[in-house]
Amino acid sequence: MMTAKRMCGVILLFAIVVAAHAQSRANQAVTKPAKSKPKTQEQILLEQLNDKFNRLDELTSQYKDLQRRFDTVQKQLAADHEELEETRKAAADARAAAAEAQQKLEAAQQSIGPNGGAVTDLQNEVAALKTDSTTLSSKIEATQQETKKLANPDSIRFRGVNLTPGGFLAAETVDRQRGVGGDVNTPFSSIPFAGQTAGVLSEFNASGRQSRFSLLAEGRMPSSTLRGYYETDFLSAGSTSNDNQSNSYTLRQRQAWAQLALNSGWTLTGGQMWSLATEYQHGLDNRAEAVPLTIDAQYNVGFTWERQYGFRVVKQLGSRFWLGGAVEEAQTLNIGGHNLPTIAYQQAGTGGGLYNPTANYSFNYAPDLIAKAAYETNWGHFEVFGVGRFFRARVFPNGAAPPGATQPVTTSALGAFTSKTEGGGAGANARIALLSRKLEIGAHVLAGDGIGRYSTTQIADATAHPDGSLELLTGGSALGSAEWHATSRFELYGYYGGEYAKRAWYNTGYFVITPGPTQGQPILGGYGAPNNNVSGCYLEVLPVSSPNGGGNVPGSAANCQADTRNIQEGTFGYWYRFYQGAHGSLQQGIQYSYAERRVWQGIGDPLNGLSGTPKAIDNMFFTSFRYYLP
Repeated sequence: MMTAKRMCGVILLFAIVVAAHAQSRANQAVTKPAKSKPKTQEQILLEQLNDKFNRLDELTSQYKDLQRRFDTVQKQLAADHEELEETRKAAADARAAAAEAQQKLEAAQQSIGPNGGAVTDLQNEVAALKTDSTTLSSKIEATQQETKKLANPDSIRFRGVNLTPGGFLAAETVDRQRGVGGDVNTPFSSIPFAGQTAGVLSEFNASGRQSRFSLLAEGRMPSSTLRGYYETDFLSAGSTSNDNQSNSYTLRQRQAWAQLALNSGWTLTGGQMWSLATEYQHGLDNRAEAVPLTIDAQYNVGFTWERQYGFRVVKQLGSRFWLGGAVEEAQTLNIGGHNLPTIAYQQAGTGGGLYNPTANYSFNYAPDLIAKAAYETNWGHFEVFGVGRFFRARVFPNGAAPPGATQPVTTSALGAFTSKTEGGGAGANARIALLSRKLEIGAHVLAGDGIGRYSTTQIADATAHPDGSLELLTGGSALGSAEWHATSRFELYGYYGGEYAKRAWYNTGYFVITPGPTQGQPILGGYGAPNNNVSGCYLEVLPVSSPNGGGNVPGSAANCQADTRNIQEGTFGYWYRFYQGAHGSLQQGIQYSYAERRVWQGIGDPLNGLSGTPKAIDNMFFTSFRYYLP
């Protein structure tokens, strides 16, 4: 480009020289010679040529100045790029500056023409800067999230283990229409009849004993994860616990287990945990139990559960199917009924054996066996399971006769023998999520022989034949549930459940010898016998001295051979969270429950009481105020 300009200048100067030479010749023809020596034509042409070259140098200098300005724009863009890397705000400013620079460059491209290629390259660089700034913003957000986690960690790092504390602190009350002598844990099988002393007196109790603390330990390895979990509360009573002054109660073990979870889908868990028979929200994972949302620590009638020793093996097959099996602690809950033969199936705990001396423990000869399969979809969770149980008792055929019968002259342990029997049942759980998982509908059922222990009310497992052999009671439980998670702060729940034990009665071979309307009639034994005397179930009796001292307590009803037929409960309530976030959760709830206990129909003396089917009911209100750890 410079060479072309110089050639144009030379041609222009040559034309000027020719014109000047012609003009000079014309002037010589009409003018006289000057006294001073005139410049030659060559000198004049050289001077003019120098002037043109000087002008050309000025144009060149102006072009170089424009080039320097262009370089300055490039340096400014580089500086803007460095500022983008510091903060997200700088990145946003750089995008705006890049857009402005692009407009200027487009104008410069039009003005300087031949440099359009360089401007296009610069535009491409600006576009790349925009892309880099967007990526940078994403990285800044990720860094901020990581920084937030470091400032508020979900767990505490201890050597090679992550420790995660949990739990809540609770202030709770319960107000019952009829006194059962219970805290927030309702003994449904002990609801008194209306005519009894406890049945005409209400009770109000308040405590913080359901406050719960937990600790999860996790150690992650390339092919597996090791876990340990401990959970505790204060719903336990020591020998000196009372509500008189200090209101001190003992800490109890809710859960304590160890686990090996392999990446291949196998999970082995051992310790005290929720039974495998309990419903789960996801797979068959520990700590994913679908427990009712009630304040009542006994949950709801019809709920299948135990917390006990278990050793569990679970295999996940794909992403939707699980198979599990467990051996769990066994216990014969009680042998129910009346006029039973002399048998022994349990004994009181001993201090040397570290069992509670005020509680009884059955003579188990095998653990309970449980198997379960679970299947999940995007909208529901479904389970089927089976429970196998084993019972044993020592029978004494030469023991005492039933009350009201002729007693043997002597009694002895001669001829004693051991009776064994096996039982169990099957169950199913289904939970369906509707309305974008805001509403959950559930149905739960368990039925079989000798499975009363696995339901909330703990109806009797068995009774006894006249020969002393155990007869398992056929029964079951069912629960329907609805949980509405209206918002992240507010949720409603409703449950209705029932539990049932079928009657099993026999002729004992004895006859009533006591004078009265029933004299000479055969004595029936077992569970729910139709001639059980229920005439006194609604009658109040005098109180008796408390075995713990300090006054009188309600006496046991006379002539009330009440064997429970079924127990039902309807519950609804809500939870409202005032705050839920990084600092934990503060929430409040209210629960109302209506419980009803019916017994098998019996007979009674019309002069002394009622006959028929006695029924006990209780209306209960619970409140709770809790702070949950984050």
